[in-house]
Amino acid sequence: MTMLQRFLPRLSMMSALSSALSSALSSALSFALWSISAISAAAPRRTLRLGGAAAVLAVLTACANPPKPYDYTAFKAAKPASVLILPPVNDSPEVGASYAVLSTLTMPLAESGYYVLPVSLVDETLRTNGVDNAVDAQAIDKAKLRDIFGADAGLYVTVKRYGSSYKVLSADAVVEMEARLVDLRTGTLLWDGRAIASTAEQNNSNNAGIVGLLVKALIDQIANNLTDRSYQVAGIASQRLLSDHATNGVLPGPRKPASERK
Repeated sequence: MTMLQRFLPRLSMMSALSSALSSALSSALSFALWSISAISAAAPRRTLRLGGAAAVLAVLTACANPPKPYDYTAFKAAKPASVLILPPVNDSPEVGASYAVLSTLTMPLAESGYYVLPVSLVDETLRTNGVDNAVDAQAIDKAKLRDIFGADAGLYVTVKRYGSSYKVLSADAVVEMEARLVDLRTGTLLWDGRAIASTAEQNNSNNAGIVGLLVKALIDQIANNLTDRSYQVAGIASQRLLSDHATNGVLPGPRKPASERK
């Protein structure tokens, strides 16, 4: 069994989560009550309100300044039909981030209309030929990759962040990645982008109070570690990065039905 296969979607771990949560709940409550006075003094309600106002301001600023349209001149000229996804380079401290992210990249590209070479076959071929890490794989000459795999373009991904972080009042799983699509026939950069996703986007605990936030943060941290929420978040980030429906995402491929093109 390859490393990639070990990072494919996992079975539910709800029973393990329940037992872990029950054993951690009492200590979480004790810690929350012990910390409330210090946190209340350091971060009063007006600070929380200011934080909320800053978040709203950031959203409004982003809406007022939409991203600059991407220049697809090279992409349109190359018209790639097949894509080789190389193992992602992992810049995060999470050892399994590369293969976890790799397993989420095929679907959005395939749904965008491209033939994607099977990532497990590509990984096995590279390892058979002595290339057993992502840095070396991405350093292979473009023309050689074209000769071996026959793909029109190669996708080069770097995982910038992967995993959960605990920040006293919150515990979030975050995945951030960047990618480059390169023409393997000419070496020309066709497209590049970056995407991020986090479980914080689903949180709505503004009215929970300090104690509630502390308890929720500890519970979320346990849940993130037991169920590897980062893997689920990686799928969202991959969709945002590689979907042809995303802002400044990849262009629709030749296998995309005309009725589904944006």
